[in-house]
Amino acid sequence: MKVLQIVPRNRTRLYGAMIKKQAEIRRSGRGTFSRAGSGTRNGARWTHVRYKGSIDLKPGAADVLNARIKSSDHGDEARLLSSFLGWLDRHFGEQISSVNIQYQ
Repeated sequence: MKVLQIVPRNRTRLYGAMIKKQAEIRRSGRGTFSRAGSGTRNGARWTHVRYKGSIDLKPGAADVLNARIKSSDHGDEARLLSSFLGWLDRHFGEQISSVNIQYQ
């Protein structure tokens, strides 16, 4: 399992922006991430089209976003991490100050 702490710049509400962007991409018929289960205000679970596993997103204190990436397949977990980081960089690269990764 990998735990990410994503710190936005200038107090940006990153969680809401990410949820909105992902929904917009899926409505247009594109995208590799989809929401799994019912979303709540305090968290969401995303899955990837090709890789096993999920990404649990939760807003934290001071607009920090916490993401937990887990998969039963170690290779898919690494690919899921890479895909998620690429997605973040493409859509929110200028709004992110730092990403901290903890390997557990």
